Amino acid sequence: MQAKGTARIAVIGFGPRGLGALEALSQRLKTTDRRVQIDIYEPGPYPGAGPNFAPSEPAYCLLNIPYRDIAIRPPQGTTVGRFADWQDKPIDPDSFPSRADMGRYLNARWDDLFTQGFKKTGATLRLIPAQVSRISRKDLGWRVESESGAEAVYNEVLLTLGQPPVEADAQWAGWQDHAAQTKAEVAQAYPAAALGEQAAGWQGKQVAIRGLGLSTYDVLRSLTTAQGGGFDAAGYHASGREPRRILPFSLNGQPPFPKPGNAALDALFEPSPEETTRFTQAATAAVSAGPEVASSLISGALVPVVARILGPQNVSKAQILDWLQTEWSDPGAQDRLPPMDALRYGIDLAAGEVAPSPGYALGQVWRKWQDQWRAAFNPGHATPETAKRLIDFDEGLKRYSYGPPLSSARELLALIDAGLVDLALTMNPEIAETEQGWTLRSQGRAAKVSVIIDAVLPAPDLSNIKGPPLPDLITQDLLAPVSTDLAAAIAPDGTLCDQGEQPVLGLCLLGRLALGSVTAVDSLHDCFGQSADRWAQGVIERLSA
Repeated sequence: MQAKGTARIAVIGFGPRGLGALEALSQRLKTTDRRVQIDIYEPGPYPGAGPNFAPSEPAYCLLNIPYRDIAIRPPQGTTVGRFADWQDKPIDPDSFPSRADMGRYLNARWDDLFTQGFKKTGATLRLIPAQVSRISRKDLGWRVESESGAEAVYNEVLLTLGQPPVEADAQWAGWQDHAAQTKAEVAQAYPAAALGEQAAGWQGKQVAIRGLGLSTYDVLRSLTTAQGGGFDAAGYHASGREPRRILPFSLNGQPPFPKPGNAALDALFEPSPEETTRFTQAATAAVSAGPEVASSLISGALVPVVARILGPQNVSKAQILDWLQTEWSDPGAQDRLPPMDALRYGIDLAAGEVAPSPGYALGQVWRKWQDQWRAAFNPGHATPETAKRLIDFDEGLKRYSYGPPLSSARELLALIDAGLVDLALTMNPEIAETEQGWTLRSQGRAAKVSVIIDAVLPAPDLSNIKGPPLPDLITQDLLAPVSTDLAAAIAPDGTLCDQGEQPVLGLCLLGRLALGSVTAVDSLHDCFGQSADRWAQGVIERLSA
């Protein structure tokens, strides 16, 4: 270790989550008299933004949050300010910013943190553009080794890795092997710029997309507008360079429901302060309860709010509770319209053309309670059984709460009307290899494709991660899952727990790889929320001990 009195901290991976953690730490370092050196290991070109918000990505890759709902609070003393204020052009509060624009903002916050944020604390900050290959114990600290062969020892190590590369699942691995032996092709949704370039060679081909979630809309634009086509009020106007036909598919064939189209429509789903207080109390109690009691408490807080919202439709509390009981036992079973009907219905709901359904109203209320939900769940100590039940409920409602912009759903419909996209094989098709690619079959229909694009975000399964340093940490018994169905076990401040459920002091992890210990981790807001604050406070307490 360095001379007594100097604390060394390493942050491994530095996207929005790492940025949020260090911003939180910068606000607290004045409470300790120790000298602090912070090393950030980030091989990517955009510290603070990471690959998901790379400023180099196309402007057509959109966030699923409108400007009016972006509330990423900047740290005290920053010169960058809030996202809306940072813009150099007038903004429409109902519009959805690009991921690249958010990435430029996050990169600017990093620049400010690097040059100004730690000056008054006496801490030094260093960016090391290297991949970490191994982390291991060293006396009372942690040795961090990079792929260049360099190594250093730290008092504290924080892992904010986002979603590391994973081993391909059996289906995708089989398709990769088949493509390597034929003229067929496979591709990844991201980076979107690279996909757009690759798609320039697919004119006239039939292309399938695995997945029908948010990423699919970015993929569709890579295959259409990136090839020179365009949308207007009349629909989609092809350039002639697009694939001949695009065939998305998923396990249930259901497109996600778009968010309400404007602030006035969105306000219809706003809970009152009293309703929010009751939900917070119920959610806090649910985390400490058994799985059946937990679901009852959550439903009990949701039903009165949704009944109030749906009052003009005479939807009873019993009907809403029935919907919820089905959701707890079989998520999504209530949403089994044919894909085209589901798409049109979702558009009508988001545009206010039809009265909200119980599911749509529940999903929007749940979205508005995400901060309270995280605040209740993340510091708690739910049993694995309760955690799994609550996590599954939250993940299932994402088809409403994490929905795309209404404009994206309308673009999909326009592409269908133009004959470029076909949803006939969307519902879990059988897929067979052919000499030229694959044949998709579903519900009596079939189509041959020569390209398959993967637009599915991998699950945070620790056993499938193939890149260092996590697999080695598991081997060293320094990282363990909450249960076989959940990701890493961590304490409320991010401290990892080993296989014996004991804290591994000084080794922390934040983000989606801790799903099960924490919830709703795929939100940008979570990167700058209470999890970052708890980690920063834990560091200060350990350094002061």
